[in-house]
Amino acid sequence: MADDIAELPVTEIHLDAVGGVAGDMFAAAMLDARPDLWPRCEAAIAAMDLPADLQIGREPHGDGILTGSRFLVEMPQGSGRDHPHTHWRDIRGRLERAPLEADVREAALGIFKLLAEAEAAVHGKDIDEVSFHEVGAVDSIVDILSAAAIVTALAPCIWTVGPLPRGRGQVRTAHGFLPVPAPAVLELLKGYAFVDDGEEGERITPTGAAILRYLNVSQEADSTPRGLIGAGIGFGTRKFAGRSNILRATLYGPPPEYMAGDSVEVLRCEIDDQTAEDLAAAIDHLRAAPGVIDVCQWPVFGKKGRMGTALQVLASPDQADEIAALVLDETMTLGLRRSTQSRMMVGREAVTADGLSVKRAYRPSGVTAKIEMDTLAATSGVSARQRKRYEAETKAVQEHDPDGQ
Repeated sequence: MADDIAELPVTEIHLDAVGGVAGDMFAAAMLDARPDLWPRCEAAIAAMDLPADLQIGREPHGDGILTGSRFLVEMPQGSGRDHPHTHWRDIRGRLERAPLEADVREAALGIFKLLAEAEAAVHGKDIDEVSFHEVGAVDSIVDILSAAAIVTALAPCIWTVGPLPRGRGQVRTAHGFLPVPAPAVLELLKGYAFVDDGEEGERITPTGAAILRYLNVSQEADSTPRGLIGAGIGFGTRKFAGRSNILRATLYGPPPEYMAGDSVEVLRCEIDDQTAEDLAAAIDHLRAAPGVIDVCQWPVFGKKGRMGTALQVLASPDQADEIAALVLDETMTLGLRRSTQSRMMVGREAVTADGLSVKRAYRPSGVTAKIEMDTLAATSGVSARQRKRYEAETKAVQEHDPDGQ
């Protein structure tokens, strides 16, 4: 199954921060979904010339409710945490000199630079004077290198995330006890939506926050149809009272073949002071305009009990401004409403059956066909038209699927 997933194009990855976001949780979740990316992570880590006896790996993990993976970094005695002060300029130099792939180096430098800028802002220092503490340890360097290797392998890709857990209480750092979320986290995630879910302790680490900021994750609703490829769960080290300490990643690709989707601009207004014949001419002009996909109208009751007409125009987003101006020119409305909406469509094609034009549609449950009625206009008699329609539509379906499968 993992090999099958590796072959599928990924267009969006959504993160559910049930327990929180940390560097090791991010790597664990993504490698749980895409274990084929582990050799790329290993190569990036090896390029940094870290201690030879450093033990790094992904292992299956469960909490009795869910199963997934943990990302483990076991450091030999005397490395990493025994040297808690690591300057940004030193990490930057090591990354620049390491024989990393260019895109991995760029991503790792980008994540670390965001951290350095946040630390500089909250502590009132110049960026080159920033010395990392927790994030300067070897395990955090490994986390960021792994994240860089993973995100560059999946680029280009849209990243989204739900509301982020705020946490409660304080966290112990090299600066002493700090309120949760830590100041660097707040600096990195300005503008993001947080929620207090009642759990105590740190939920978003500075490394996790920097990864989210680097990915420019969106919290906006995404109504674009997408096909689910797979999911991965990454566990953190702490335990919470009311929930699993996980970060879940769900991977999406193009929608199924029978389904297509795009976005359209919807223009709406109501008209009650334009004659029917003039409005009909206006609608003909709208239908003929470039970028107009469809126009429809229906009766409505307006103010003072007047009968009016509701008008809706579907327009290509890149031409919506010109079409909106045309609606205001062609109709008596004094304003209109605009919105961008996603559109889901089944695959379709025009075919010929018995010399007649037929539209064949590929629906989730099977193939259907519908004749273009203009091609029957010259046929006299309702019985003859129905017979020709049935024969042509049946033939169009059978030509696609002769066995009826």
